[in-house]
Amino acid sequence: MNTDKTLLLDKLKDYYTEIFEKELIDEIVNVGIYRTIESGGTLIDIGDNMTHIPLILNGAIKIIREDKNGDEIALYFLEKGDTCAISFVNCLNRSKSMFRGVAEKETEGIFVPVNKVDEWLKKYETWRHFIIDSYHVRLIEMVEAIDSLAFMKLDNRLLKYLTDKVKIMQDYTLIITHQEIADDINTSRVVVSRLLKKLENEGKLKIRRNRIIIENI
Repeated sequence: MNTDKTLLLDKLKDYYTEIFEKELIDEIVNVGIYRTIESGGTLIDIGDNMTHIPLILNGAIKIIREDKNGDEIALYFLEKGDTCAISFVNCLNRSKSMFRGVAEKETEGIFVPVNKVDEWLKKYETWRHFIIDSYHVRLIEMVEAIDSLAFMKLDNRLLKYLTDKVKIMQDYTLIITHQEIADDINTSRVVVSRLLKKLENEGKLKIRRNRIIIENI
């Protein structure tokens, strides 16, 4: 086995060998492409052609939807062991991406070409279950994002966002600006700053320049 394939196998062993059979792992090693995406880098952008789907090895990817006016909202995050099942559907339909994926921190992934994704659905039961389960999870997360936007008060949306962010980043100190938060929850920076100050007065967090320290959420 050459060096590149050995690297891929080592990366996959940390998680995916527990859910995929050896034959499927061998195929992923043979056709997969390993990539590292720096924090803030783009995994996929709106309008890009979908040729591969990612298997996330480490890190976190924020999936964003943008309207015609350029306003954004964060829908969900991809973490270790995840794939973007919506990307999978785009791949099968040979359609362009409707979402943007941005790395919240340095992220590693193995990218599988779409023709293999389709082929493995028929060939491997574990792959079929993985894709169906992934699609189910992403659908639930999208519904939760819609419910949050439609029904949840803004202060509760902000609390949920901060809680999810801490979990994703595995750090109680979030390096983030008020404007970035406003973009993610689809509101104004002024409103976010006011709500953060209220939470700080309640002892739930501390506000510092370009960072928020979570204490009691």
